[in-house]
Amino acid sequence: MSNNDNNNSNANVGDWIAKYLGALNIDKAFGVISIHNMPILDAFTRHGMTQFITARGEAGAANMADGAARVTGGLSVLVTSTGTGAGNAAGALLEAANAESPMLHLTGQIPSLYVDKNWGYIHEATDQPGMLKSIGKGYWRVNSGAEIAEILPKAIACALSYPQGPVHVEIPIDVQKSLCNADIVKPVEQTVATLAESDLEQVVDFLAQCKRPLLWLGGGCKPSQTAVTALADMGIGVVTTTQGRGVIDENHAMSLGSYTADKTTEELYQQCDGMLIVGSKIRSNETLSYALKLPQRRFRVDLNELARDHSYSFDGFIQADAQSLLPALAKALVGRIKVDPELAVQVSATRLSAVTNCLKLGAPYSALAEHIGENYEDFIWVRDITLSNSTWGNRLLNRSLPKTAMHATGGGIGQGLPMAIGAAVAGGKSVVCLTGDGGLQLCVGELATLAETNLPVTMVLMNDYGYGVIRNIQTAHYDGRGGNTDLLTPDFSLYAKALGMRYQKIDCLSKASAALSAAEAHPGPSIVEVDMSAIGPFEHLFAGPPSRKKSS
Repeated sequence: MSNNDNNNSNANVGDWIAKYLGALNIDKAFGVISIHNMPILDAFTRHGMTQFITARGEAGAANMADGAARVTGGLSVLVTSTGTGAGNAAGALLEAANAESPMLHLTGQIPSLYVDKNWGYIHEATDQPGMLKSIGKGYWRVNSGAEIAEILPKAIACALSYPQGPVHVEIPIDVQKSLCNADIVKPVEQTVATLAESDLEQVVDFLAQCKRPLLWLGGGCKPSQTAVTALADMGIGVVTTTQGRGVIDENHAMSLGSYTADKTTEELYQQCDGMLIVGSKIRSNETLSYALKLPQRRFRVDLNELARDHSYSFDGFIQADAQSLLPALAKALVGRIKVDPELAVQVSATRLSAVTNCLKLGAPYSALAEHIGENYEDFIWVRDITLSNSTWGNRLLNRSLPKTAMHATGGGIGQGLPMAIGAAVAGGKSVVCLTGDGGLQLCVGELATLAETNLPVTMVLMNDYGYGVIRNIQTAHYDGRGGNTDLLTPDFSLYAKALGMRYQKIDCLSKASAALSAAEAHPGPSIVEVDMSAIGPFEHLFAGPPSRKKSS
């Protein structure tokens, strides 16, 4: 700390922010430096409590902050400039909002004298608040140094309260420089949803009437693994969304993994007499566009009141927090539920069949899952949107913990690498990142960030020299007319050489295990490029998420 840290008479808003985040033990932040955020970043440097990870673009920085939030479950910090800088981050912030990642976005603003006048001041954006409000939980503008001590704790509490998500605090450059003598005393107060006893009893009654119950659990259940395991130990089957992976150890006998829409899983649903859906958006790509046949009796629990009427009809609904409900439910059900023991047999058989189907769908490249699993033990599994992720990466490689798997929930490509960087910065574990050549070119500048941070990230780069899934959609739905999918693909080995990164290309899947073993042993980042043109196409054409018409 500098000599004047205890002299509030010289402290500006940037100083206050740096010291407040330090007091909250937030030791990392991500972003890009600019003339309109320099007072904040200068304070980070002088006070030395929060390390700033400099990305090569604001989109990458936002994905990094998102990855960090997902792997810790706590607050992450993004710092951008105003106007174009904040706009560059918008897509990645939308992804963070989709994933309900708790993030604090600190963005600059032009001098207060010119804000909202649309005079063309450099970095000015028309209605920046409107943009930010549309991609997060909350937005605040700090209009004076006196306001920061009230606004920042309020914004952080909003980000951390369930359902979590990114919040935006916009600070004009003159306000960042203005004096702020407020003490660092106000705690962050999260809003905790209370669970009414009558609501709990509704859920208990629903499950107690079931002989063959299933839980469908989403990302909102991540903090509740102990309670979910207790429910599974009672003989209740558990299926999770891709966002909810690891809510239960996927090696548990009652876990169906994230095989939500496999044909054999759907058959099992029809033999069950009740499904409790908790903390899940019930997304289209995991329900055959809402036409997946779920058990006839369904009960839904969600913090969003609007979820009562989303996508399916429900026999019951309560507005509640999964963190409050699931532990209380596990306790209340003791001695009140008797599950048909045959359900465990069917869950095991269904899971085995679903895994087999997944291996077939992703063949021959699904074999990579076994090679990754045999070379990496305690690792974070990050996936970009690729053919391999859609066919096998979202489901194979069992996860035993809820914060060790992430992907772009909104379906945008090019977010895997920066998410992996954020996960590695915050997670303290090796990261394996599955990405494609097209997606990597969207964020290729962040390879320099990866090299600079020297993080233990192995990139498994699936190179089919273009947008493979779009080609398949053209084949399946546009009479095979191609166009706009064949990309000029760079020699990624030269990128690696220029950045001093370890690189290896494999043209045969039998070489994968040795290549991954060498990458795992390397202390820094590695690229293992899979030459799909040499190995050959997928055995089955994957042309986007499967869907069917929903019956009336």
